[in-house]
Amino acid sequence: MFNYLLSEETRKIRDEARDLVKWVPRQMIVDMDNDRIQFPKEFLQEAGRRNLMGCRYPKKWGGRGLDWVSTCTVMEEIGTLGYIFACVFGVGAELVCDAIIQHGTDAQKKKYVKPLLEGKIFAAECLTEPRGGSDFFGTTTTAEDKGDHFLVNGQKRFIVGAEGADFFLVYARTDFDAEPHKALSCLIVDKGSGVETKYLYGLMGCRGGGAGRLVFKDVKVPKENVVGEINGAYPVFQTMMIPERLGTAAMTIGAARPALDIATGYTTRRKAFGTTINNFQGVSFQVSEAAMLLDAARSLIYTTARAVDTGENARKVRRMVSESKKFVTESCQKAAQNAMQVMGGIGYTNIYPIERIVRDLRLASIWTGSNEVMSMIVAHEWYREYFNRKQAGAEIRDYEGDAAESEAPEEKIYE
Repeated sequence: MFNYLLSEETRKIRDEARDLVKWVPRQMIVDMDNDRIQFPKEFLQEAGRRNLMGCRYPKKWGGRGLDWVSTCTVMEEIGTLGYIFACVFGVGAELVCDAIIQHGTDAQKKKYVKPLLEGKIFAAECLTEPRGGSDFFGTTTTAEDKGDHFLVNGQKRFIVGAEGADFFLVYARTDFDAEPHKALSCLIVDKGSGVETKYLYGLMGCRGGGAGRLVFKDVKVPKENVVGEINGAYPVFQTMMIPERLGTAAMTIGAARPALDIATGYTTRRKAFGTTINNFQGVSFQVSEAAMLLDAARSLIYTTARAVDTGENARKVRRMVSESKKFVTESCQKAAQNAMQVMGGIGYTNIYPIERIVRDLRLASIWTGSNEVMSMIVAHEWYREYFNRKQAGAEIRDYEGDAAESEAPEEKIYE
């Protein structure tokens, strides 16, 4: 953790998050990984009692009025328990709440946000469908206007909290003729009649988060449960990309940290050829690479968080958030792999938690937008920035002209 980058207030909530991490029983972690606990309500209730969820939201609705740097700090610490703890912590308090805080009514905030941040109710976000993940506008779930309510039909899958949540943030098609950007609405759907949870995924890792498929059959949703405007889900979706992807990246650092810590300690005790194995470059260089990757990841995270907090240009933030999600998740996966490698065969067993960490982290580059989608966004926004700078004449100097043979037009062939 870069203490020198954090305010006193942020360091305080960081320490509070560490206290929560210490509170979690070892058995809860083991039982979640073995699917004996399907959704950790007790953990979220305790986080709510400690007022740790949604720290950047107004105090009026249960937050602390802090910033994105503080949020990333908390998410990193929660992630050290295991990636799934940060997943369930973030899905409700950072994703669902964010949509309602930014786009919802005061009545919605009072009914859903405040009790959720207190750990009294639980929420899940429903975006991915059986026929599409990253294709947001390909949503086939429908919400038919019936006057004072909508009738929702469809399915959502890979929903963290499908088992355990009391209400769901659901994207559905409400206009069947308009262009995709103006055809979807964001709805709060309470768990009840017509909402069926199928907890059926045998996951490689990140177990215990209640990940399942939801089936909506003629579910009545009152008009007052529309978040934002009817047919206005796109603006909600756009703002949600920051907590989805920046939050994911921050918590990934936390999830990888224990792997490096365990491997560092192991290599200073394990002996081979008459000396501890940290004295061999083949080992110590892998540990040093893991440390370097986590430091670089943390640097990018907190730089991006500061950009969001200071109101940096929205398109630049979009690029930086996408860069963060891709670079951090891949760097943390590599760091965990290095940790397993230097521990040898014992790292592949459940004597140490390295094998669970490696399994859990594989999700990081897949969910909340695959890393291939992140690359696409970064490329799109970078080229846009480049052309905008050129058109504005913002470059101080023509760098292309600094080559010895730059004035050789017959060699510069583009077609």
